[in-house]
Amino acid sequence: MGDFRRLVAWQEAKRLTLLSRDAILKLPPLETFALGAQWRRAAYSVPLNIAEGASQSSSRQFRRNLEIAKGSLDELQAVLELAQGLGYVSGAKLSELREVRTHCARLVTALIRTLP
Repeated sequence: MGDFRRLVAWQEAKRLTLLSRDAILKLPPLETFALGAQWRRAAYSVPLNIAEGASQSSSRQFRRNLEIAKGSLDELQAVLELAQGLGYVSGAKLSELREVRTHCARLVTALIRTLP
């Protein structure tokens, strides 16, 4: 597949990870090892799985990594719902996180569809 950094899906996943990290750092200490840790793992999983998949020798392996990234994006959607419900994120920050997550999910889905 080549250089993963050229993939728009990876670029958007990186953006989502950085936005998530900013929000995670603002969580109360109570959530550091609960919601924060889960959020961090899911957010980091997306660009890392795209990168790993892009280095694979077969489309089948790449597809598998993209499916994992897609699952992590679904997990992030649930995390954002919980964070909102608990009052940890709202307003413009929540909107931006949701928009970037949705865009990233569409890009990953589109990338999956291009694979044979």
